[in-house]
Amino acid sequence: MGCSWIGVAVSLCFAVFSVAVAVSGQTLAMPPPLPTAVGVLSLAGMALLWRDISSKVKGDKRTLGSLLSQYVAVKAVGWLGRRQRKKLEADTLKVKQVQEETLLKRLRKNADTFYGRKYDFRSIEDAAGFRARHPITTYGDYREFIERVAAGEEKVIIAEKPLILAMTSGTSGPSAMLLSTKDTNTDFFLQGVTVCLEAMRQAFPESDSLQRTTKFFYTPTFRQSEAGIPIGPNSSTPASSRHILNLYTTPAPAFEVPSEKDTLYLHLLFALKDPSVGTLESNFASTVFYAFTALQERWQELVEDVERGTISSSLTLEPKVRSRLEALMKPDAERAAQLRAHFHEGFGGIAKRLWPHLNLVLAVDSGSNQIYGEMLREHYCRGVPFYSPFYAATEGLIGVNLWPQEPDRRYLLCPRSMFCEFLPESSLDEETPQTLLMEEVKEGESYELVITNASGLFRYRIGDIVKVTGFHNQCPIVEFQYRRGQMLNVRGEKVSEALFLGALKNAVAQWPGAQLVDYSCAESGILGDSIGGSDPHYQVFIELKGVRNLTEEQRYKLDICLQKDSAVYKSFRIKGSIGSMRVQLVSEGAFKELQRKMMAYTSTSANTFKMHRVLRRKEYAEFLLGKTVS
Repeated sequence: MGCSWIGVAVSLCFAVFSVAVAVSGQTLAMPPPLPTAVGVLSLAGMALLWRDISSKVKGDKRTLGSLLSQYVAVKAVGWLGRRQRKKLEADTLKVKQVQEETLLKRLRKNADTFYGRKYDFRSIEDAAGFRARHPITTYGDYREFIERVAAGEEKVIIAEKPLILAMTSGTSGPSAMLLSTKDTNTDFFLQGVTVCLEAMRQAFPESDSLQRTTKFFYTPTFRQSEAGIPIGPNSSTPASSRHILNLYTTPAPAFEVPSEKDTLYLHLLFALKDPSVGTLESNFASTVFYAFTALQERWQELVEDVERGTISSSLTLEPKVRSRLEALMKPDAERAAQLRAHFHEGFGGIAKRLWPHLNLVLAVDSGSNQIYGEMLREHYCRGVPFYSPFYAATEGLIGVNLWPQEPDRRYLLCPRSMFCEFLPESSLDEETPQTLLMEEVKEGESYELVITNASGLFRYRIGDIVKVTGFHNQCPIVEFQYRRGQMLNVRGEKVSEALFLGALKNAVAQWPGAQLVDYSCAESGILGDSIGGSDPHYQVFIELKGVRNLTEEQRYKLDICLQKDSAVYKSFRIKGSIGSMRVQLVSEGAFKELQRKMMAYTSTSANTFKMHRVLRRKEYAEFLLGKTVS
């Protein structure tokens, strides 16, 4: 996405550089004045260019070509980011107008589809007319249409052929298949990526360098629909462009490895080889966290590979892939000695010791990823800033974080990405709830988002509950609260993910030596007879570090903490309508195994996976019951 213009820019830069070198290497007799002046200016320009490049370089193991390619890419994206930020600022001053323009653009483009004719999109002239004519929808309203698209029928719900049939992560129910279009990707890049990179550059000036990034990414597998449309997660590999690859420590052959475990090893190996890594990047903080747990388990094997210039024989690699990777390895005893010394010091703050020029961890650490961000900041990545850049979903870009240095993750809604409506939290269960528009929401109130996007969803309830924390000019700023399907509710008490996590963190703080690694809950009803008869209650599965057992008194602390935070839950507990929660301590690595099980079921990839905090499938809860150690 967005790689073609980078390639053109890099090619032009190389052409200019080659001409300058050719001219400077010749002895010319009495050149005419004008060409001489041009030559001098060209050399002066090249000198200034090289000075700028040299000032941004950390480390000495980069080729001139890779430096130039990265330099041009950074400059081009920076220019785009400043341009897009100005557009965004202008849009926030006229939100109602921009939202209506965005809506009408989507309707006009899809007016000649089966769906567009059904609702007569062509005759709709404003947002009021659209909301009066088109009902609020959920995924069930689109399943048949998407199946027709998958079978090859054209112009069913969108005017163009989708790029892929994108699978959602399935955190609040079964994984859904949605359409992904060129417009969705373009909006994400221009309105999201470029704007956030500019915000990052302003907040963290040291990140404006020519250091490489370690990107924890796993190439997803796709299957084909009847019509040959790829089905899989909505993510593209960095290996799709050699110019983009110059930004990363991981070489192209590693992205061809199908095993997530082996790919992670290669990400870590090539990152460890480079002491000048500037950024650690992934879609979600959970991926970065599990990368460090793998590093802690396999550091000795990794250091041996660095020392010997080899690729571990424990990796299952195609011979050609192994050969290409081994060609990039050279024995480095000095770096291996440095690494051993760092690891022997322990893993607290290890990131900054391994990579002393590390500027940033770039990953979403809000919502279900909050606990992973906290664990990274407290342990592995101590002293390294974090930036959670986007609020996005399979449906597209929703918001951008313009305040990277603030601890609370707030996102400015992008008024040209989607047409947004808001269902007040108090009316979520009504049969015909009334929505509000961007200019009508109130600070401090919570709402479910209802979106109309660029890929065939109209007045669609995405299931996210957000809280409006303020406004930037006229545009709402929101904090993610919870997913509707991720709420505990056995008697009507409605305990959200954020509320439960707060109580859990308070309880863990009272368990000496305990560090929270992961957790999930299940309502007792889905387990039925397997846990014995009792009042409805919560089954809580927790993975901890530093603790092998919990006393009954410690387990009950969690119930008490939730009662303190939720008056409704407390009232049900006092009346005996809800039984005491049952806290199960599971074995180390249980949640990583559960992740693999969930990914296989939902057809999602490690790049887009989010752990389910409330388990809705009996087999998932039974799996964790089988991993209980205390």
